[in-house]
Amino acid sequence: MRYQKFNKPMDEREKLRKFRELDDAFAEALKELDGGSGYDTPPQEDAASLEARRQEEEIERQRLFEQRLRALMSEYHLPSESVSTLMRTLLELGRIA
Repeated sequence: MRYQKFNKPMDEREKLRKFRELDDAFAEALKELDGGSGYDTPPQEDAASLEARRQEEEIERQRLFEQRLRALMSEYHLPSESVSTLMRTLLELGRIA
């Protein structure tokens, strides 16, 4: 004979806790997508230093992307021509920016 497992309904505290966890995770994901664009910077920084920092961050992101891409190409034994074609296709389809 099998036992049936009944899920008891969530109380309001549990619902609120789950919502907060989801909200926190969503906020963190948005921060990562934003790439730390300088929203947390102190107001005394001038525009030139902000722009220089943004450029440095962009260069670092590009470097990390290239590293990951080269590692994947090596792992899957893909020639650069195939990857280049794939990237152009994804750009044309609007799948990546």
